[in-house]
Amino acid sequence: MLRNAKISKNLKKIVAALGVCGVLACPSVAGELKVGATPVPHAQILRFITPALKAQGVDLKIIDFTDYVMPNLALEEKNLDANFMQHKPFLDKISKDRNLHLKAIANVHIEPIGAYSKKIKNIKELKNGALVLIPNDPTNGGRALILLHNNGLITLKDSTNLSSNESDIIKNPKKLKIKALEAAILPKALGDGDLAVINGNYAMQIGLTTKDALIVEDSRSPYANILVVREGDEGKEDIIKLKNALQSAELKAFLLENYKGEIVPAF
Repeated sequence: MLRNAKISKNLKKIVAALGVCGVLACPSVAGELKVGATPVPHAQILRFITPALKAQGVDLKIIDFTDYVMPNLALEEKNLDANFMQHKPFLDKISKDRNLHLKAIANVHIEPIGAYSKKIKNIKELKNGALVLIPNDPTNGGRALILLHNNGLITLKDSTNLSSNESDIIKNPKKLKIKALEAAILPKALGDGDLAVINGNYAMQIGLTTKDALIVEDSRSPYANILVVREGDEGKEDIIKLKNALQSAELKAFLLENYKGEIVPAF
């Protein structure tokens, strides 16, 4: 009961901030799908498939979010029909922590995470005692540490553990200072540290590409961005149409042509 009350309180804040009934406060009407997404690239991708869905009788309503938590709470509370803004490790973690009943039904794309800097041009220039900023949520924090491990900056106890944290660092030869911040804040805080590990979607929002990164995740990443629905909704006709549109040959061509390797199709 307390969990539900807390979720409802958070959602009321969203509705108040939006100031309209037609976004989250009102239920979807027949033929309408409300999908929560972060602006770049998820909302862009959804806008691309909107005409194809419209032709199939599905009216796609895209609701922008700036974080990874609220879209899951809104989906759990039936204020959304689906969301598209996260990877499976994050969904698994938040579902366990918040007792959510959500399910990933489609891999769509991978956004490689990278480490950026305003102070150095090459990772070899990173000095002893440098301040390294990473995301503060467990899955993306672990992802950032694995990136540092794979590039020889630190050694982790188990580099395959997607939930690695600072206590799992067993070697830190440069005595790097690791500071965790909310993922959405990292682009603005880039100049505050010597190195910042930034999620691909947030990097793109400020015009950064993987070519700007000093180190970048490789193509073996397990962090495919996913379409998520409530458990039991995966068989609904409109949800299936949405899933198919997000795994279509047309979308694959769109991703390859428009994002030039910054986003890699995962289907």
